[in-house]
Amino acid sequence: MEPFELSLTAAAEEIAAGRLSPVELTESVLARIETTEGALGAFAHVSADLARDQAVAAEKEIAAGRYRGPLHGIPLGVKDLYDTAGVPSTSSSKVRAGHVPDVDAVAVTRLFEAGMVMVGKTHTHEFAYGGRTHTTRNPWDVSRIPGGSSGGSGAAVAAGSCMVGMGTDTAGSIRIPASFCGTVGLKPTYGRTSRRGVASLSWSLDHVGPLTRNVEDCALVLDAIAGHDPLDPASVDVPVPGYTAGLTGDVTGLRIGVPTNYFFEHVHEDVERGVRAAIDVLVGLGAQVREVTIPYPDQILAAEWGIVTPEAAAYHQESLRSSAELYRPETRVQLEVGELLLATDYIKALRVRTLMQRAWAEMFTDIDVLVAPVLPFVAPRVEDMEVTWPDGSTESVDLAMVRLTSPANLTGQPTLALPVGFDPAGLPVGMQVMGRPFDEARLLDVGKAYEAATDVVGRLAPLG
Repeated sequence: MEPFELSLTAAAEEIAAGRLSPVELTESVLARIETTEGALGAFAHVSADLARDQAVAAEKEIAAGRYRGPLHGIPLGVKDLYDTAGVPSTSSSKVRAGHVPDVDAVAVTRLFEAGMVMVGKTHTHEFAYGGRTHTTRNPWDVSRIPGGSSGGSGAAVAAGSCMVGMGTDTAGSIRIPASFCGTVGLKPTYGRTSRRGVASLSWSLDHVGPLTRNVEDCALVLDAIAGHDPLDPASVDVPVPGYTAGLTGDVTGLRIGVPTNYFFEHVHEDVERGVRAAIDVLVGLGAQVREVTIPYPDQILAAEWGIVTPEAAAYHQESLRSSAELYRPETRVQLEVGELLLATDYIKALRVRTLMQRAWAEMFTDIDVLVAPVLPFVAPRVEDMEVTWPDGSTESVDLAMVRLTSPANLTGQPTLALPVGFDPAGLPVGMQVMGRPFDEARLLDVGKAYEAATDVVGRLAPLG
């Protein structure tokens, strides 16, 4: 086994035991990037020199007895929305070509303080405004999309081109690529992790979180990045538990909410079959199923877009005035539409979100977690723009990709995505587990329980 094939947790154990050096691990990952990047296009920038310098520094610190913990010396890919000091941070857009920040985003700072090694910046849909990452392909089948907007991170983690990929999630942009690429992805509670230094899509819906190979890897990253940031106005000062130390994988007596509406409507049979089989696994481990009805189902997408569209337009207003020609056509159109949305419609969307948050809180008085598909289908081909359902209706692939992920952005609740199987073509199927605000630990336990009981989580894509 090559070092790049190890999970974060396994590599950390090898480093701590002195059997693997950060330099050896980093060189293995950089070689993997060189091997796969031509087919994948996951990276906007490969920071090989910085990675080597950080790996050498990590090796020296560890040898001197200054081991910082399980992230020390571990290769990291950072979504190109994050500011990284001295490294181009372009949001995968010509609008910010040549932009090199002076300081790191808070999440990057915290990961560097834990000793991580940044191998590069991963591609995003331009400014994260879409579920496709146009530059990038899916490592399970390069004729298919990896999803987005954190598609570069999803593809890179699945291919072994980094062990952690940082992402953002405004309408599903961590969970969508996690599902399409067969990785674990966590959207923490709104306010659990700092967004400072990360380009915004929608201030009131943006979340910062990781994509990893397995659940424990995810817990390790959350241990490092969670916590209050007084300079992020959305950040919440809530105590942070030890996510890894408290990871039990015990779901005995857990009340699992299974939706009777919305989440299983217009979902491909392979996806539904995989998710329901995963629920059966959890029941076999001691969990209990409770059927629930999702409140305000017809208002979900209207509220999501009623908030995203004007907030994105406000963020980009100045650059849209000065350099509109530099945006991709579909991004520019969406931003211009946002300028036309009435303030009264935006306020109505905010009010609907408040009603949804209250109704979901009430729903969670009878359940501990809600489980559902992440996406209604497996990764579509690059050219696929519409999906036709058995009843003859059609749906835009791009809208369908956010249909099942948007609710957790509107409520702000933490949500874990993890692979629960494969379709007949070998493409990953993903399940999401949603919890109460700041109850990430419970979601990680559910994911860990499923992972330990099956052999689905943690597989590398067969690319190359």
